[in-house]
This record gives sequence, structure tokens and C-alpha cells, in this order.
Amino acid sequence: MIDDLVSGVFGPGTAVASRIRLPGGASRETWALDVVDPGGVTHELILRLDSPGAALDAGIGLTGEATLMRAARAAGVPVPGILAAAGSHILMDRVRGETIPRRILRDGAFADVRPGLAARCGEILAAIHRMPLSSLAPAAPRDPARAAPPAVPDDPLRSWRDLLDLTGQPHPVFELAFRRLADSRPAGGRVTVVHGDFRNGNLVVGSDGIRAVLDWELAHAGDPLEDLGWLCVKSWRFGSPLPVGGFGEYGRLVEAYERASGHPVDRRALRWWETFGVLKWGVICVMQAMRHLTGGARSVELAAIGRRVCETEWDLLEALARETPA
Repeated sequence: MIDDLVSGVFGPGTAVASRIRLPGGASRETWALDVVDPGGVTHELILRLDSPGAALDAGIGLTGEATLMRAARAAGVPVPGILAAAGSHILMDRVRGETIPRRILRDGAFADVRPGLAARCGEILAAIHRMPLSSLAPAAPRDPARAAPPAVPDDPLRSWRDLLDLTGQPHPVFELAFRRLADSRPAGGRVTVVHGDFRNGNLVVGSDGIRAVLDWELAHAGDPLEDLGWLCVKSWRFGSPLPVGGFGEYGRLVEAYERASGHPVDRRALRWWETFGVLKWGVICVMQAMRHLTGGARSVELAAIGRRVCETEWDLLEALARETPA
């Protein structure tokens, strides 16, 4: 299959010199390919494939993801170049750099760029949120009714509550969080393209800063503060005390975002979305563990994600306690 894909892009006589499946990516398979075209030029590529039993399809699929990434590139968002895409795969350029968060946060090679990452994230998120909502429409929808994204986005609390209910797993802390978040929900703001998984771990970082934003599969229409809050979720700090991705302070993120977007950020609403992000990650952990337990995709990685549920429950209790008046 891989040989046929690359031959379709570069022509007959193309050879795959190296193919390595990369770790991580619980809902997609990712392969690093070194491809030699008929002229003898080597191309460093990434191939993403649908993973069996994936439970987190945001509705755009891999074809829609490729369409969105092309629109992001046109909007000035750093993303890999797309070479080919279909319903089950995306073939793209491989961007050199580091994606492992602990290395980004600790290695001396990134010491000079770390102080500027939070602000750069604010600038990139502002560019994402300027993208037209039509970018979310499937490139060639089978159903004409799905040719454009909904004018009114789904209620995220309802959507994630429904997903948790489908697992049939009791989680009292999650139930408490859903109720408390429903009672304290901030007023609705703008509706924009939302990346859905913008965080440390989905960014390619080099000596010059952020080189690419990856993993667009959860993109949807929604409140742009969802992306800012998700970036600040405790799990994405990887042991660092700094709240924004483990590499920065809230102020650097918010100030850069406000300058680049021209829109003010309600700090209380940001904290609401951060707490929502902790809850969302907890539900994802339950769902990924269930994929393993039910045989949808047998994986030690998915099984290990199940232990993160108790971590998110603790983080939620801490977050809810901070919001409770004395």
C-alpha cells in the first residue's frame, strides 16, 4: 500500500528507502518514510493512516483534515505541506524538529526558544481563529447537507457528557465537574475554527521556535478560548510549574493572542475552558482505555492511558476547589 501511494505521487520507479512506524498517536498510525523519486532525489515524508477502532473521529476525517491544513497554511499557520490525501491516509512533508514535550521543556538545545513559546502559541492560535469556517467543510462531501459546518456549534458539555455515558463507566468526579461547569458557564463568545488539540506534544519545535502544528483531527467550530484553555491543561505541562504548555505564563499567551487577534480574552472564561479541558482529557482517557478493553484496538499504550483517569480526577478536584468561594 505504501509503495503504491508514493508511486502515485512521484511516478513509476519511486522507491521507499526507509519506513518506520512512529510511537504515539492513539487514534492514527504514523509512519516516517524516506522516498527516492525516479530522479534520485530523497524526500522525507510522513504518512498518517486511520487506526482500527478509533473512537475520536471529529467528523472531518483524514481528507477533511488535509483540506483544513491546506487552509491553515494559506492563513499563515505553520503546518507540513500536504502531498496527497484520501479517506484513509494523508501523505505530507516531514518537518524536522522535536515533538517530545519533556525534551522541549528540559533540553539545553531549546533553552533560547522556550521563553518565547507561549507568546508564539498565542500568535498561531490567533491565525487559526481567523481561518474561515468554510475550511471545516469536507472537500467532497457525500451528503450535500454536510457541505458546510453548522452555524451553531455543538454544546461541548453535552457532547462530551454523551461520550462518557456511552462508555457505561461511573465517574463521580466527572459528574460533579459536568454539573459545576454547567452552573458556571461563561457567556458565549465568537465562533471560530477551533484546532481542538493544540498543545505541547502536537507542536514541532526547533532551534528557531515552532515549526509546525500537527494533529488537526479534532478541529471543529466553537469558542476560540477552548484552544487557549486546552493548552493550559495540567497534563500538558509535563511536570513543569509553568501553566502554558509547561513553558510559559498565562500573561505571555494572552497578551500575544490579544495583540494578534484584536480580541480581548476574559481570564475567568479562560480558566473555565481550562477546567473543561481537564474534564475532556479525562473522558478521552476513559474512551481510549475502553478501546483496548473491548478489543477495538489492543494496545499497551491505550491500556496505560486508562491509569491517567485518576490523575485527571485529582486535577479536576483541585481546579473546582480553586473556583469555590471560601
